[in-house]
Amino acid sequence: MTEAVHTASVMLQTLCVPCANRCAYCLLSWDGKTHGAGFERSAKTARRFAEWIAREKPGYSFQFYFGYSMDHPHLTEAIDLLNELGSTQGRFLQMDGFAFRSEAESLHLLTELRQHGVEEMNFTFYGLEAYHDRFAGRKGDFLFLSQLARQAASLGFRVSAGIPLMKTNASQADSLADHLQRCGVAQTRLFVPHSEGRGAGLERIRLDSESLALVSPARRTLLSGAVYRQEREWLLEKDPPLPKRRALLVSLTQENIGAIELAPVEETLGAIERLDEDYYAAFPDFAELAQRYGRKGSTAYYSLRDLWHRYRMLYQRESGLTIYDVTDERRHGSRRY
Repeated sequence: MTEAVHTASVMLQTLCVPCANRCAYCLLSWDGKTHGAGFERSAKTARRFAEWIAREKPGYSFQFYFGYSMDHPHLTEAIDLLNELGSTQGRFLQMDGFAFRSEAESLHLLTELRQHGVEEMNFTFYGLEAYHDRFAGRKGDFLFLSQLARQAASLGFRVSAGIPLMKTNASQADSLADHLQRCGVAQTRLFVPHSEGRGAGLERIRLDSESLALVSPARRTLLSGAVYRQEREWLLEKDPPLPKRRALLVSLTQENIGAIELAPVEETLGAIERLDEDYYAAFPDFAELAQRYGRKGSTAYYSLRDLWHRYRMLYQRESGLTIYDVTDERRHGSRRY
């Protein structure tokens, strides 16, 4: 049994907006088909959840998401809704997967977004141009994101970017960070991709100490040493900081929205809490899993969340355990942190 956690936030999503990319690293395993309920209907449900939380659980935070990308056909109206609900995406907008636009079209869109309350724009760059485009599954994506970043910086947005660091792109990290700086990116962070969604296929190229050594010492500081450590380092941790809180994920689909509209909010959230508790209770605790599956000589880098996920998947495969997966971010579930 794992340590008890308490619910601290609720995320409600409807995956109804497509993504223009087909990235090798996608938590949502985007397959070209939208599976979410309609936006207007979902927006009404989001308002109902937000009102209930404000009244009954004022200590919770609430977020609303609407797509595989944020490129909503009526984006400024959608941003207004996010800000009305207090969802951070109304101010912090992730720009990955937007349809290509000319410089003039992009400038018009960004100007409107600035007027509707967006303050920061965030981008993901997988590597230099050829590598990035291949990884994102779309030729021209690197130049388009670079264009958007430059324009956003010129309009006064805070511009940030993330670089998922792997064996195959570590040698590009310094040149890429230099490029982003020239594009007006004020803050760049390096991170190790999750192994959830399509990220499960990246284990063979997971960052390790040998590949991290290809990054300059100055740029290595952009990878959080508190979050990402070698597996062997986590295994030496006497009291690893295991999660004490959870976010509940309510995923609206064309099939389930009718039932969710009729059910009390507390009933929907209670059911997801039980899914979370049943899932984690089905596995041995982290210490036992680490004893069984930990590789004491491994220099591969993980977040503790990801290493725990790896061990659970190994246990599930070995034991034949069949259980609803609350870590699948395409459907109802939870995120412990």
